[in-house]
Amino acid sequence: MEKMYFDHAATSPVHPEVIEVVYEAMKNHYGNASSIHNFGRDSRRIVDNARIVFAESIGAKPSEIIITSGGTESDNTAIIETALNRQQDGKHIITSVVEHHAVLKPMEYLEKLGFEVTYLPVNEKGQVDPIMVEEALRPDTILVSIMYANNEVGTVMDIAEIGNLIEASESTAYFHTDAVQAYGTEEIDVKRDHIDLLSISGHKINGPKGIGFLYVKETIFLPSFMLGGEQEKKRRAGTENIPAIAGLQKAVEIIQPQREQRKERHLELRKQLIEELTQKEIEFEVNGNEDKQLNHIVSVWFKNVSAEQLLMSLDLSGIAVSSGSACTAGNIDPSHVLIAMYGENNPIVAETIRISFGLGITSKQISYLAEQLATISLRLKK
Repeated sequence: MEKMYFDHAATSPVHPEVIEVVYEAMKNHYGNASSIHNFGRDSRRIVDNARIVFAESIGAKPSEIIITSGGTESDNTAIIETALNRQQDGKHIITSVVEHHAVLKPMEYLEKLGFEVTYLPVNEKGQVDPIMVEEALRPDTILVSIMYANNEVGTVMDIAEIGNLIEASESTAYFHTDAVQAYGTEEIDVKRDHIDLLSISGHKINGPKGIGFLYVKETIFLPSFMLGGEQEKKRRAGTENIPAIAGLQKAVEIIQPQREQRKERHLELRKQLIEELTQKEIEFEVNGNEDKQLNHIVSVWFKNVSAEQLLMSLDLSGIAVSSGSACTAGNIDPSHVLIAMYGENNPIVAETIRISFGLGITSKQISYLAEQLATISLRLKK
């Protein structure tokens, strides 16, 4: 039985060329980048070159890139360190109810320290209204954190409009966006969209796990979230992970030139899946915002079919999908994103699965997926 992976939004397979680069770095570039001898300078060149590539991919300066262990560390650093460092200016923060837990958990932590967090609602398409962000701004607002695109339903937020509204206001709030799911797919320009802080993770774009970066606008000072050495210009302690950094650089170099081509390919696969499902005798609806959507994420409500049972049955057929964020795996609680969009008692919440595309997905696999979805959902519904 051939196994098929349709859960690229959770994590993606590492690109073969990235694997080669990581292996070569592990074998030949083992010096500590903080050492002044030749072996250290060799590793330092890898870090410096990667920083340039990362910066160019989002329209930033190399000096504005802090290399981290991934999206969670980047989000935690941006949110917690901003709050602690700016609390003399105010203790009010704005976010949305559909953020990733790497954003929501730090918010909960800060509330325990006395900060006030405004959680903005979303509409049935999963969209945050930029005007609500503007209206929520106060003189004591120090941070706004709105994700670039949702990881469960794929809705792309109006980041440019939100950034422009914050910039045009009298607020001194920093604007942070978790761009983990959008990076490599959407055109990101931090200067154009007035983004002050932005989080990225490597394993979503066929790079290694445990590597990412945080963009911090050059006028902003954030103390190191990790306490220890003086790496990353005293902004992130810890010996640099040279193989992972080299691997992420390669992943970015592969994915950036192919961004539009990749989006078009994912749109073709998306349309094929929806068309083939439409031809089956099943009741389903696609969640999210078709007008502003990550093409590689398809959130589907199969009516009167348990998502949990559907997911397990697909797994027995060798097909991997998910029922929400992988970061809540093993948790029986329903999706906070779907609850925010449709309400806690709406059947959509317990009857939705997430299908996500990426490297290696073929049209033939999409057809097999559609066939299995139809067969299994009809059986479960009966």
